[in-house]
Order: sequence, then structure tokens, then C-alpha cells
Amino acid sequence: MAEPEFTANGVRIGKRLRSLTRAGQVRISGGRLELLTSYGSEIDSAPVQAVRASRPWFAPEDRALADLNGNRYLLKLGEHDPAPGEPGPPAARRFIEAVRKAAGRGR
Repeated sequence: MAEPEFTANGVRIGKRLRSLTRAGQVRISGGRLELLTSYGSEIDSAPVQAVRASRPWFAPEDRALADLNGNRYLLKLGEHDPAPGEPGPPAARRFIEAVRKAAGRGR
């Protein structure tokens, strides 16, 4: 199996006002975006070409939106990339760039 193109652990994943997991995982691998619970169960997944990732208006820097299969998920990642060797999720900006790059729409 190929190395994932993007992985973030410790991500809070919510849908509307409901929190689905407080320590989930977001992974882009093999052309698919996967949202996983802290136990590794799949919340949702879709091909990256069908995913829309953006930053919500009037929200802190650590938030990102991901639209998968007609569902909108709010992801709370880190405000800043963690220092090398430090735990913590990468910045929301890096997630959005990874989705665009994997879908072939990136810079």
C-alpha cells in the first residue's frame, strides 16, 4: 500500500452542530479522502476529485470545511503546523492545499 499523501491525527470532526469525534483522523491516500474516528472506523470517504475543501468565513484559522457525498463536515485542525517531532494536527491551510493537489487542482 502506498504512503498516504496527507495524514492528520487528533482532528475534531463535526457535522452541523453535532460532534462526531474529538480525536479523529483525516487521510488522503490512493486518490481518496477518508474521515475516520479515533478507533479507525470510517465516518465518510470519497474520491478527492469529488471533495470540496475550503475555509469557513468568520471562523478561527484552525477550521476547514470538507464536502463529501453531499455532507458538509467541519474539521478542527491545528492553527499552526506542529514543530518537527511534536504531536498535533497540521494546519487547516495544509489540509486544503493537500486536497487541491491530490485532485489535480492545486498550485
